[in-house]
Amino acid sequence: MSQCKNCQTSLDGAYCQTCGQRNVDLERPIWSLIGDIVRETFELDGRSALTVKTLFRSPGMLTSEFLAGRRRAYTPPLRLYLVISISFFILVAWAARSGVLLEPGQDAGIDAAIQARFLSDDLPRLMFLLLPMFALLLKIVYLDRLYFDHLIFSLHLHSAAYAILAVMIPLEELANRHIILMFLQIILFVYFLTYFVMAVRRVYRSDWLAVALKSAVVLFAYMIVVSVVIENTSNFMIIAD
Repeated sequence: MSQCKNCQTSLDGAYCQTCGQRNVDLERPIWSLIGDIVRETFELDGRSALTVKTLFRSPGMLTSEFLAGRRRAYTPPLRLYLVISISFFILVAWAARSGVLLEPGQDAGIDAAIQARFLSDDLPRLMFLLLPMFALLLKIVYLDRLYFDHLIFSLHLHSAAYAILAVMIPLEELANRHIILMFLQIILFVYFLTYFVMAVRRVYRSDWLAVALKSAVVLFAYMIVVSVVIENTSNFMIIAD
C-alpha cells in the first residue's frame, strides 16, 4: 500500500484520509502530467458543453441557475471566465502579432509587437480587475440585489462577450475590404447588445423599458471606464519604453 507523501499516512484511495492531499504519480510522461494539470484547472468535463450551450442559447440562465443553487450541472463561473478569457487573449495577441489590428501608418514590426505584448500581458489583468467595477455599476442601478449576484453576472457576461469578440476581431482587417464580413461584424455586435439586455431581463426581472435604460447606462459607463484605463495604461507603457 502506498503512502501519502505529505504526512506518510497509508493510502486507501486517490486522496489521503488524514490531510486530504491527492496521490499524484509524477514519474510519468510530461504530456500526461500537463493533461492532468489542464483538466484539474479548467475541469474540461461533460459540463463544459452544456455550460457553453446554455451561455449562448439562454442569456442570463447560467447566472439565474447559479444564484438559485442549481450549480452541479454547469462549469463554475470563475473557471468558465478563465478558460474563455485566456483563450480570447491568446487569440487577439496572435492577431496583433500578425498585424491584423494595426492602424494605417503603424509599423508592422514595432507597433505590432507592442500591441501583442499589451494584449497578452497587461490587458487580461486589467480586465479581470475591472470585473468588480462592472459589478459595482450593476449594484448602483439594482440596489436591492447583493453585490455577489452582480459579480456572478459579470463573470458570465464577460465570458460571452469574449467569445463573441473572438469571432469579430480576426475579421477586422478583412471587413474593410469585404462588405459581407463587415455586415457579419455588425450582426455580432447587435447580437451582443441584444444578449446583454436579455440577460439583464432574465436575472434582474425588470420590465423591458427599465432593463433597456439601465443596460444602456451600465454599458456606456463601463465603456468609458475601460477606455480611460486602457488609454492611461497604454500611455504609461509608451513612456516606460
